[in-house]
Amino acid sequence: MIQFTIEDRDGERQTLELPEGINLSLMEVMKASDYSVLATCGGMALCATCHVQVLEGLDRLPPAQDAELDMLDTLPDANFDSRLACQLRLNESLEGGIFRIRGEEQ
Repeated sequence: MIQFTIEDRDGERQTLELPEGINLSLMEVMKASDYSVLATCGGMALCATCHVQVLEGLDRLPPAQDAELDMLDTLPDANFDSRLACQLRLNESLEGGIFRIRGEEQ
């Protein structure tokens, strides 16, 4: 099982625990868990509406690829700890992470 925490826009935190081996992104998990995430582009790193701030666990995540970095560069509130949830796959690298939702609401 992989356990991580989502912090919503109001600062409320919920720990999620999901089995390893399911082929989902963090964005898909957040949407399935009823978080208000637009995800307009459907996970193609083209809209940045699934922007999250990584409060804990940034050092365990795989590096962002060029498409994600280019999209993050368009956001005025993106920082060194910003990622697109659509580009983070559900695997052991998310274990113990804390992710604050920053993207646009539905």
